Amino acid sequence: MTELAFWVIAIVLVSSALAVVLLRNVFRAALLLIVCFFGVAALYITLNADFLAAAQVLIYAGAIGILLLFAIMLTRDLHSGNPFHRLHLPALVLSLLLLATIIGVVIGTDWTTISEVPQVVEMPLDEPTTSYIAIALFDQDNGFVLPFEIASVLLLAALIGAVVLVRREGKD
Repeated sequence: MTELAFWVIAIVLVSSALAVVLLRNVFRAALLLIVCFFGVAALYITLNADFLAAAQVLIYAGAIGILLLFAIMLTRDLHSGNPFHRLHLPALVLSLLLLATIIGVVIGTDWTTISEVPQVVEMPLDEPTTSYIAIALFDQDNGFVLPFEIASVLLLAALIGAVVLVRREGKD
């Protein structure tokens, strides 16, 4: 049953992702991007990663999706669609280079199995993952509390710097 659910979700996810790239209407592409976000959350659910699924729905499908829709609706010329660009060839070359890089990384990586990875806590497959994620992040011996806090301070500093730069440009 899980395999059937995976394939249905994968088909919906890939088709909506292709539609995001191929559609000329920006608003419909944004709506299909939200479908992609929900598809990724559904994949997380099939992997018993309930915390990641909830974060995916709240942050990406909720906040980022609504932000994109508001930005599109507040811009002018919504009905004309995407403007025609002359950068198709450079975009194609850059995409092919990125694809070659990804293929090279996938081929050159030594993929270890889950049994070879050291685990902080043994995790049963059918239990919620929230407590295990918390233990992995905030464990006193092997946790990531300091990098987590450093990242939050750096993001706050970047936000304050952006506000200062915008206020300076507005005064001139």
